[in-house]
Amino acid sequence: MSKIPHPDRRRDPVELCPTQETLVHGIRHALTVGRFVHLWSGPGMGTTTVLRHLEAETGGALLNAASFLEAAKGEDPLALEEAVRKSIGKALRDHETVLIDDLPAIVQVMIGCDSPWPRRGWIRNVFEMLAHYAEARDRRVVVTGDAFESRSFPFGIDQWKVEDYSAFLAAWLGKAKAGRLDAGRIHRFAPHLNAYQIRNACLWTAGNEDLDTEGFIEYLRSQRLTSNVDLGEVQTVTLQSLRGADEVVSALENLVALPLENDDLATRFRLRPKRGVLLHGPPGTGKTTVGRALAHRLKGKFLLIDGTFIAGSGMFYHQVDQVFRLARENSPSVIFIDDADAIFEKHDERGLYRYLLTKLDGLESESSSRVCVMMTAMNVRDLPPALIRSGRIELWLEMKLPDQAARAAILGDHLSGLPAPFRRVSVNGIAADTAGLVGADLKRIVSDACALRAADQVRGSAAKTGLQYLRDAHAALRAQREAASAAIGIGSGCL
Repeated sequence: MSKIPHPDRRRDPVELCPTQETLVHGIRHALTVGRFVHLWSGPGMGTTTVLRHLEAETGGALLNAASFLEAAKGEDPLALEEAVRKSIGKALRDHETVLIDDLPAIVQVMIGCDSPWPRRGWIRNVFEMLAHYAEARDRRVVVTGDAFESRSFPFGIDQWKVEDYSAFLAAWLGKAKAGRLDAGRIHRFAPHLNAYQIRNACLWTAGNEDLDTEGFIEYLRSQRLTSNVDLGEVQTVTLQSLRGADEVVSALENLVALPLENDDLATRFRLRPKRGVLLHGPPGTGKTTVGRALAHRLKGKFLLIDGTFIAGSGMFYHQVDQVFRLARENSPSVIFIDDADAIFEKHDERGLYRYLLTKLDGLESESSSRVCVMMTAMNVRDLPPALIRSGRIELWLEMKLPDQAARAAILGDHLSGLPAPFRRVSVNGIAADTAGLVGADLKRIVSDACALRAADQVRGSAAKTGLQYLRDAHAALRAQREAASAAIGIGSGCL
């Protein structure tokens, strides 16, 4: 018996994108060899559109949440299962094909873990009874959800392809305007958009007559900021501002930033960012500055895990899981774990690093191939051996103490824009005297020198030269460090 009714009963089919067309083709075949199909997908991935297309194509009955709620009007509120059974049963009597949408939402009301539903689990018996009825009547059922999972063929959509993006752009922007956009590049930038998000982006940008690919991506970037970092609270810096770290900057540019940012080259040369990167070195050498620079550069593609992120929370596993999920969904992206040695040391008893190892292993899949996990540590020996020896860290970068030339450049950067007595200082002398200091120390010397100059002005004291204020600030810093070192019983080292 043919399962396709007379053509006069059909409606015009709903237009489908390529992935949906493939899905419908598979469902058609499944319904010729079996009776049950179940559809799965995330929100906005088009299963309702597929069901509407099948309704038009087969003349079948389409039921959804509205259908079940309408059937439940006037009934006992604790008998929603009866409304579901009656609705589906009537459709099975009257139609050769029954299409059921929104069923997971209805079922969740009745069997959800937090639900006090008095007949929890009884809905399963309803589905079993309906399945026997459908088989006896030789009916076909397509349902979103797993109501008939044990007897059904599964079909689903987890991610759109480039050709789907092209179809959506043409449908919602028009073929002419969509023809100016590079769907492949948009897909590489945001491969996990659902149909609602693509449609909203098209609606928002449709009025821009000069719309191009970069403009469309910029809209997506502005709307999909998932970073857990408030950029307004983060000092604006660039990788190039890291003086004396040319090798580190070059490695980050070539092996992390380029694969993340340049879609064309990444595709042509099959480039992927390094999966695991470790920045190690003494405090103040610029490890966190790298994070600040990447946060501003990648915007919504940057997620931070640090001590404050998990401190005092028994739910840090869930929080870490959320970060990795967001990173995958918004790849290309960077997860930046600051002060990893301190974090692992404090939380080792709860197995944080072992949990992180499993997450790093999960980044080997194709869908996660453009997620980079970057960690900073002061002492590599304080990191878990399993992490160090596992091969999961693909790029080791050492942040070294700045040499004299780098110290001079750092001082020059901080002195620029200050009043004339400081701008005219020759930094070579002070740079030579500050061996062993890091960028954070040099920044403090300049700041303290300015404070000393301001204090003299307030008191009406005779002004010294800018160089002298810098030397005084350096001497004060050295004295404080030596006093602190003596207090805790360690040598003063190079200070």
